[in-house]
Amino acid sequence: MKATIYKSTGSWYIAQTQDGQVFNARIKGIFKIGNITSTNPIAVGDEVEMVIENELENTTTITKIYDRKNYVARVSPHNKHKHHIVASNVDQSVLFATLKNPKTSQGFIDRFLVACEMHHIPAIVVFNKADIYEEKEIEKFFHLQEMYQQIGYKIILASMQTQDGLDIIKNVLKDKTTLLSGHSGTGKSTFINNLFPTLEVKTLEVSDSSGKGMHTTTFAQMYNLPFGGSIIDTPGIKELGLVDITKQELSGYFPEMKRHLNNCKFNNCLHIEEPGCAIKQAIGSNEISFDRYQSYYNILESL
Repeated sequence: MKATIYKSTGSWYIAQTQDGQVFNARIKGIFKIGNITSTNPIAVGDEVEMVIENELENTTTITKIYDRKNYVARVSPHNKHKHHIVASNVDQSVLFATLKNPKTSQGFIDRFLVACEMHHIPAIVVFNKADIYEEKEIEKFFHLQEMYQQIGYKIILASMQTQDGLDIIKNVLKDKTTLLSGHSGTGKSTFINNLFPTLEVKTLEVSDSSGKGMHTTTFAQMYNLPFGGSIIDTPGIKELGLVDITKQELSGYFPEMKRHLNNCKFNNCLHIEEPGCAIKQAIGSNEISFDRYQSYYNILESL
């Protein structure tokens, strides 16, 4: 029987069939998927084939993993040479970010957007905690909103505390499978509790000493939305390591750079010191934001 993986807890998975039956599932043997060296052979969102193992205990054995439409991966926290697949078969991603308490860096947002571009996953950024923003944060928001909207990203200002913007986000999620991500402390869990009042997803305050969020979600988990569609909640990501990307490829994952690449004098231009660089010219004429170029340069240096 065919099912979708809703939660992974290490050795066991929670799988749900199309008619709503829920099973505890596990794999026997080793699954090799394409040429991916992954620490987790099965991810939340995967479609699998299962056989009943024990009817009384409601357990099944996974015998096949269907081809993935896409997936989002990051460097494994335990082995930098391997991937950890965060989720698969998603229609879009929503990144929760905050400009205060804790502050999400633009560099982190841009790394996330690059990861989504790599896997052809449309991305939306929700700036949460609008209720505590003062004038400088509001100014910063409008600057970022203009910059990202010009290159095609949807930006939403919201407050999970006052529920402002909640209906706009619900509309974006309707009938889609959406990956939810963001640093701990940015309000993802509060958002999920607003969607499912009886669920009581654990939320933790931002730690005072560091201003950074503490981890609340341990495993990725999928939830069916009452108004259609589903969300995949992912553990608070401290660092999104980009996997399988070369320095030459990076600029192709910045949409505003991609449209100028054919005009560079050299095919292997990295847009740093090379003569006849169309990207540098586009920065000079304000067609490409210098802030975004700075993110590109920082990511390039880290590869």
